Amino acid sequence: MTSPTITPNLLYLNRNDLIVLGGDHSQPYVDAIVDGLAAHARGEYVQPLKPYLRWPSADHIADRIIAMPCYLGGERPIAGVKWVGSRQHNPSLFGLERASAVVVLNDAETNYPIALMEGGLLSGMRTAAITAVATRYLARADFTDVAGIGCGPIARMQVQTLLEQFPSIERLHLFDLSHAAADAFITEFAARFPNKEFVLASSAEAAVRAADVIVTCTVADAPYLHFGWLKRGAFVSNVSIMDVCKEVYEKADKVVVDDWDQSNREKKIINQLVLEGRFSRERLHAELGQIVVGGRPGRESEEEIILLNPMGMALDDIVCARHFYHLARERGVGVQLPLYG
Repeated sequence: MTSPTITPNLLYLNRNDLIVLGGDHSQPYVDAIVDGLAAHARGEYVQPLKPYLRWPSADHIADRIIAMPCYLGGERPIAGVKWVGSRQHNPSLFGLERASAVVVLNDAETNYPIALMEGGLLSGMRTAAITAVATRYLARADFTDVAGIGCGPIARMQVQTLLEQFPSIERLHLFDLSHAAADAFITEFAARFPNKEFVLASSAEAAVRAADVIVTCTVADAPYLHFGWLKRGAFVSNVSIMDVCKEVYEKADKVVVDDWDQSNREKKIINQLVLEGRFSRERLHAELGQIVVGGRPGRESEEEIILLNPMGMALDDIVCARHFYHLARERGVGVQLPLYG
């Protein structure tokens, strides 16, 4: 990486810049996430626990701002932070997406900031890429049916990514507490992917029972997804973290996380189970990076029920942001902002 010179500049990339660079499709994120998970498995990173900023008027679990810092080593070392805010009422009160974010990248030699980019698209697409990479290793090879619980912006990116990465998918079973949201979702995706079948499920349970791969994309603050809903061979990507009941962690054949320390956070389901003596790191099958580099096996039989609990790592954001930063410099995309004016 070229370090800042006498007059330090920030490369600014807005969402449209990222789209110009291919950021509205899944492959760049999938490739970057594979690299990032491998770096995680090799220990080529520094990643403090992310702090949550809340204040008294933030009365929903989704009302918070999170700082997610990370140093990523290897051939192209870089550091950075994602600053991601969320308010549950943004769509209804302001017509805004629920979550917004920016990513700041820092040169690893001088620690000067070198880039600022819109982080909402990147954040959602990298989360979907984690599901896709995990699905390669943890889902049945012949799976055809996917369940999506929740039909908001995160679900859109998850479904788009899965459909782009796994052409063998035949049916998507979708459920949202808002029938209007589910109807709009199906209308949009049926037009984009006319060779796929989109089923409006009558309940979350009905969607889950029909699926080989299940993805949760809600703002639920209490578990509702029971082990008895899962058919043999199911893979669950518990993206929204709070959806899966404790019994699933205890009864699943394998539980995988992206990062144990990030997942075993206060008040999260895994942490509750640890404090209750019902789960531990020793009972964990693997961190996902260990599976990606071949240190631990993925799926070993068609009958296994496997749960992924992807808490979300700053490493994911920084490895994807690094990709777009270098690509933008190569192609002359973005705006140079002089740091000192």
